[in-house]
Amino acid sequence: MLNAFRMAGDLSHVVSIVVLFLRLKATGTPVGISLKTQELYLVVFLTRYLDLFTSFYSLYNTVMKIAYIAATAAIIAMVRLKSPWKFKYDRTQDAFLHWQFAVAPCAVLTPMYVLFHSGRHNWHMIEMLWTFSIVLEPVAIVPQLFVLQRFREVENLTAHYVFFLGTYRVFYAFNWVYRAMYEPFYHGARIVYICGAIQTFLYADFFYYYLKAKSMGAKVSLPMVNKN
Repeated sequence: MLNAFRMAGDLSHVVSIVVLFLRLKATGTPVGISLKTQELYLVVFLTRYLDLFTSFYSLYNTVMKIAYIAATAAIIAMVRLKSPWKFKYDRTQDAFLHWQFAVAPCAVLTPMYVLFHSGRHNWHMIEMLWTFSIVLEPVAIVPQLFVLQRFREVENLTAHYVFFLGTYRVFYAFNWVYRAMYEPFYHGARIVYICGAIQTFLYADFFYYYLKAKSMGAKVSLPMVNKN
């Protein structure tokens, strides 16, 4: 069921994607943007939205799911295949090993959780892949946060993109609370709450510096990490 928090979350997500497209078009370079975060989000969407082939909930639901998949795939294709972006993508600054340290651990943890929660004979592959997407989503932003930390001073459109991507998750957290309070038959999976809380926590530091900078009319500048 749609509510104001769910719609605000979806709107924030759409705005983040639009801002990212504008950022890439305006600058002609993906420097400061993590392609690996986009690849992780594409894996999240492809494994979460398999119900597009099995169920129909609403036109809104279907359109949003297809839009997320198509837009994310388009961003990846732009950076990997199209000029001038493919020539300006710097793999050394987007160096997080996302297949090894994000996808692989989540692929190991997910079956353990599903088998423990549902039992050896009561799980389905779509359920397994949906749970995998929930577990993977919190860490999808990690490569982008690593890239931001490398540059420290964050270009305005990049900062807006990350901010709206984060507020999408915050609004969804309120959506879960609202549904738990006002929808008698709503019972959210515990794993969703845990992973949502982790994802929101990962954005907390960036939110602080983003709001601090915007209140002063300045660019977002992240603190230097002490390597000692």
